[in-house]
Amino acid sequence: MAKRADSAAAGAAGRSAERGTDAALHVLAIHGANLNLLGEREPEIYGRTRLADIDRGLIELGRELGMTVETFQSNSESAIVERIHEARGQQVDIILINPGSYTHTSVAIRDALLAVRIPVIEIHLSNVYRREPFRHHSTIADIAAGRVMGFGVDSYSMALRAVRGVLKAARSDRH
Repeated sequence: MAKRADSAAAGAAGRSAERGTDAALHVLAIHGANLNLLGEREPEIYGRTRLADIDRGLIELGRELGMTVETFQSNSESAIVERIHEARGQQVDIILINPGSYTHTSVAIRDALLAVRIPVIEIHLSNVYRREPFRHHSTIADIAAGRVMGFGVDSYSMALRAVRGVLKAARSDRH
């Protein structure tokens, strides 16, 4: 089942009024498979913080940084692909994504990210390189503007704080 959480400032009128300014930045945070179980599933690896708390923190930090943050979680690869496709028509400036286990297997998510041409930052709570060898491979690492991992829930806030710099670099690359 897919879940969405929108900040109070997520109205389309507010986003479109100042498109291209820092105040108008629209960030989409996507959480993949099994992340709905955060706080319960393997707390020794992923911690005890629940996904709802991560989402709340991202939305609050986004407000502080002058950004609109929308969050989405699904255990379904196809729902994640569909949400990425929807982002194209919603003036999303950047996608923060923790694909969960789809990191290592999903060509579909990779292709969707390439198709929408929206900058992406890959996020992981744990340091995947300190885990099983199959977790060392990411299907999106080479298309991501950056990767943040190993800092637990702080990985999300670190990625959100990096958004302006990533977007500035992406704009410079296009010119």
